[in-house]
Amino acid sequence: MDHSGELLSVVVAVSWTVSALLSESASKRMGEAVANVYRMLVALVMLYVVLAFSGGTDLLFHANSEAWLWLIGSGLVGYTFGDYCLYNAYIKIGSRFGQLFMTLAPLFAALSAWFLLGELLSLKALIGMLVTLLGIAMTILNRRKDESGHSHFSLNLPRSGVLLAIGAALGQGVGLVMSKIGLNAMPVEGGMAPVAGTLMRCVAGLVGFVIMLFLRRKQSGMRNALTGANMGLLIALAVFGPVVGVTLSLRAAQLTDVGVAQTIMSLSPVLILIPYHFVQKQPVSLRDVLWTVVSFIGVALFFV
Repeated sequence: MDHSGELLSVVVAVSWTVSALLSESASKRMGEAVANVYRMLVALVMLYVVLAFSGGTDLLFHANSEAWLWLIGSGLVGYTFGDYCLYNAYIKIGSRFGQLFMTLAPLFAALSAWFLLGELLSLKALIGMLVTLLGIAMTILNRRKDESGHSHFSLNLPRSGVLLAIGAALGQGVGLVMSKIGLNAMPVEGGMAPVAGTLMRCVAGLVGFVIMLFLRRKQSGMRNALTGANMGLLIALAVFGPVVGVTLSLRAAQLTDVGVAQTIMSLSPVLILIPYHFVQKQPVSLRDVLWTVVSFIGVALFFV
C-alpha cells in the first residue's frame, strides 16, 4: 500500500515546525512586514526555477481564469491575511503558542468546505472540534484566586496575540480549501500542479504584502534588512515555508485523504515543544505538554 501522501505530511509537519521557529526570529529581527515581502520574493524565484527545470511553466500560462481566481484569492487569504496574523502572533505570544492555535485551522477548513463545497460535518468531527478547543483553552488559561478568595480562569497570554493567532488559523484553513478548488480547476493534474499553484498563491501574497508595507510606511526597513545573516534566515524561511512546506502540503492532499494529511500536518504544535525546550531554553511544563497532545487528539478525532 502506497503511503507517500502520509510520509509527505510528516515532512510538512517538520518543515512547518522549523518555519515557525525561523519566523519568530525573523519577525523580531526585521519586522513581520519586511520579512514577509522578502520571503515571498525568494520563494517566487525558487518556485519558478523548479518549474523551469521541470518543464512546468506551461501550467502558469495554460491555467484558466477560474484556477487563477481561486489561487490568487487563496494567496491573499492564506498569505497576506493569515501570515500577517501569524507573524505578529509570533512576536506577541511566541511560535510555540502560535503553532498551538494553528490546530484550529482544520476546524476553519471544515467550516469553509461546508460553506464552499457543501461538505457536511459528522458528529465525530464536532466532538473533535470540542476536544481541540478544550486542549487549547486549558493550555492558555490559568486558574487564579482574586482578593475575595474566589477562583476564576484568566488568560496567561496577551489578548491581541490570541486574536492574531486565531486569525492566522482562519487564514490557513480557508486558504487551503480555496487552494483545493483552484488546483481542481487546473487543466493538467500531476506532481507539478502544486508547485505552480503555490507560485500563483505567492504572487498574490507578495502583492498584498507590498501594499501593506507601503500603507504602514515600513518600506525604509527593506534596505536595513539586507544583511548577510538576515538573507540566510530569509532563504531558509522561504525553503521551509512556501517552497517545501506549502507545496508538499498541496501534494500530500492530492495523494491521500485530505483529512489524514491535515491531521498529520497538525503535529507541529507537539513537535515544536522539543526545540522550544532544549534549543531556546524555554520552560515547558508537563501540563502544557498534556494539553497540547489533547489538542492534537482533537484534530485526529476530527478526521479519523
